[in-house]
Order: sequence, then structure tokens, then C-alpha cells
Amino acid sequence: MISGRCAACKNQRRKCPSDCIFSPYFPANDPQKFACVHKIYGGSNVGRMLQGIPTYLREQAANALYLEAKWRIDDPVYGSVGIISSLYEQVQNAEIELAKIQAQIAFYKLQTQHVEAEPNSEVLQSQSITMEQFESDNPTITSWFN
Repeated sequence: MISGRCAACKNQRRKCPSDCIFSPYFPANDPQKFACVHKIYGGSNVGRMLQGIPTYLREQAANALYLEAKWRIDDPVYGSVGIISSLYEQVQNAEIELAKIQAQIAFYKLQTQHVEAEPNSEVLQSQSITMEQFESDNPTITSWFN
């Protein structure tokens, strides 16, 4: 047991027994952690959940309960799903941006090859292509942007 009372016992205004189920996972120096969990799940429910889990998994369970409760308090409607959806949207936006940049790199490489192959500027101007022409010639690239 940690000296003094754990955050759960302080919150519930009781003595912290030597075999307190909460003390290893809700230390006195982090009362907000138990307060969030208590607000969403209730203290006795958390105690029962922790007792029903093998000892080696209890710390992970306590941390997961805390994160879920914190997200639920921060966003009562969506909770952790809102966070996950936001992160998923950021990943999709990053993938689209990556595809655009890869298309631009391919376009500039193609343009550079035309410059090296045709040193005559009159021929270069007649064979110069635009990014729009490049995208229309490569439909798989434009499908990323739609």
C-alpha cells in the first residue's frame, strides 16, 4: 500500500485498507484519474471490474477505464468514437495529400525527361504538357483526388 490513502479512498472518504484494490492503479498524487472513472462508471463498479480481471492486466484495464471515462467526459455524445473518427479523417487527408504530392513528383519527373530529351526550345514548347494533361493521361492519379 502507498503511504496514506489512495485517490479512490480519498474520493470516497474512507480508510485505505492494506489490500485496497484501487491503490496500485489510482495513486493519491493523481486524484483526477479516479474522479473521471468514478463519475462515469462508479467506484464500486470499477472495484468489481478490477477484481474480475487477472492481476497482471489490472493496470492496463485501469488506464483504459480512465481514458474512456476522460473521453466520455470531454465529449458526452461521441466519447472515444469521436477521437477515433477524427484520427481516421486525419489519416485519410494525409493519404490524399501524399497522393497529390506523388502525382506532382511524377509530373515534374516527366517534364524533366522531356527537357533532357529535347534540347531544342521550339520543340520543347510544342511538346510541353500541363499538370491537367498529365492527370487526364493517368486516370488512376485523378481517382485519388475525387
